[in-house]
Amino acid sequence: MSICTGCSLLCDDIEVELKGEGIGTTKNLCRKGQGHYESLGVERLAPSVDGAEVSLDDAISKAAKVLSEAEKPLLFGWGNSTLEAQIVGIELAKKLGAVIDDTSSFCQGYLMEKVLNGVYPTCTLDDVRNLADVLIYWGSDPSSSHPRHMSRFSYFPRGDKKRQRGYEEDRTAIVVDVRVSPTVEIAKSGFFKVLPGKDPEFIDALVTALSGKIPKVEDKKKMLGLGTTLKKAEYGVIFPGLGLIYSLKDEIDRLDPLVAKLNEVSEYKVIPMVGHYNMRGFNQTLLDETGYINRVSFKDGVEHGPQFAITEFLEECDAVMVIGSDPASALPATIAKKLAKVPTIAIDPHHNMTTELAKVTIPSAISGLETGGSALRMDGLKIEFEPVVESGYLSDAEILARIKEAI
Repeated sequence: MSICTGCSLLCDDIEVELKGEGIGTTKNLCRKGQGHYESLGVERLAPSVDGAEVSLDDAISKAAKVLSEAEKPLLFGWGNSTLEAQIVGIELAKKLGAVIDDTSSFCQGYLMEKVLNGVYPTCTLDDVRNLADVLIYWGSDPSSSHPRHMSRFSYFPRGDKKRQRGYEEDRTAIVVDVRVSPTVEIAKSGFFKVLPGKDPEFIDALVTALSGKIPKVEDKKKMLGLGTTLKKAEYGVIFPGLGLIYSLKDEIDRLDPLVAKLNEVSEYKVIPMVGHYNMRGFNQTLLDETGYINRVSFKDGVEHGPQFAITEFLEECDAVMVIGSDPASALPATIAKKLAKVPTIAIDPHHNMTTELAKVTIPSAISGLETGGSALRMDGLKIEFEPVVESGYLSDAEILARIKEAI
């Protein structure tokens, strides 16, 4: 069995038959996982400096030089890096007095911070499979983002002792979204449509309904019915996604009274639907080290704030190292243009938009396929994995260690 690092579910039941030096037949991979495994032979990156291919040693030396000469370097990414690489990366940031940040600073970080600090109660995906009878997919579409989420852990599976009748009789799925997603098609009877940006009003109405009062919404009966369903739950789980995050924006605290009210009437947990296979790992690792999950500067001790997010710090930084991420494609074009103006080092297994604009590129092994390591699943469970195929590429941790040694 091997571990799939194609998303934050880190599925551990993957069967692989090798064919020569590559992947032959596989079993239990979803469509995203299949694409991840097939990426072994697609668009692999080569070491380069200023667009010209060089030796790996020269690329690493140039990367160390760029970072050591910078006054305000930024180390960004980490969601697709192992725990071992993240630890070395934090040590490197300390040595450089650099800012370190990850993709959670503009997505799931607001919720993850509350989960990791105990503001929102959470649980494991195994608890969901064995105990949960009410599931709330809010601004998330697991059928598309995490294709095996509903089949392995949440809606469809039978629990070991409880929920042995699965979705037919033992589980209720609620979907709150702005559109009819593939997940809605599965759970049509539990669909609640909200207009874009109107999640705060929906939250307020639901808290009102849970409090036994009449909510100020058009369909009062349906909202009161939802309140009744949620009250009857023995063990409920909310899976918030980017749709909810971007709707609430800087009003993420609006979710607090709902989580509190749900836990007054029953027992509810929260598991953010993070995408990258080890984003939660970086948040936990940095939290353990600094007390913060992202946006940290080591320039003068430990500082934290929105000014150290990539979207803000690009205005003043003079060197960027990107690893385990592709910010040029994930962020708005205005941010990508700013990134293109800064000397950038990109460490990645594949060509992407960020490597195209980078001054230095360093190819790395694909974690879980060509190198081992460990990561935290979306629920915080530590998963260790071994390589599936032999490879001449260095792991992300080895590359960072070499850069750190050269500085």
